[in-house]
Amino acid sequence: MKICVTATAEGLESSVDPHFGRCVYFLIVDDGSMDFESVPNESFSASGGAGIQAAQQVLNKGIDVLITGSLGPNAFPLISSENIEIYECATGSVSEAIASYKNGSLGRIEASNSPGKQGGKQRNGSSQKNN
Repeated sequence: MKICVTATAEGLESSVDPHFGRCVYFLIVDDGSMDFESVPNESFSASGGAGIQAAQQVLNKGIDVLITGSLGPNAFPLISSENIEIYECATGSVSEAIASYKNGSLGRIEASNSPGKQGGKQRNGSSQKNN
């Protein structure tokens, strides 16, 4: 089974990145062998549409499970329509996130849990008011 974990850097000991569309890397991990591929997120610095672009990128990798901290309203339906299981984990290392998935301690994401760009949140935590 292929598990995709959003990550801040390459490697299994890198930290989970809590942001899906704006994560730095996707780690695509075989849960049996723990072999992995570090894939740079092509939409990391996109001016818009990062969630959809990121979703298309990981769907092209044939993943079965996605582990991330938050998933926006545009990416969620695209990923869930492919019957990919989505789990929430926003802290710890990638290897810890996979271990938590395997022992059943991660919660499922059943709907978008991030406002996305429409919510006015910027990555640095400041908010932007839309008039």
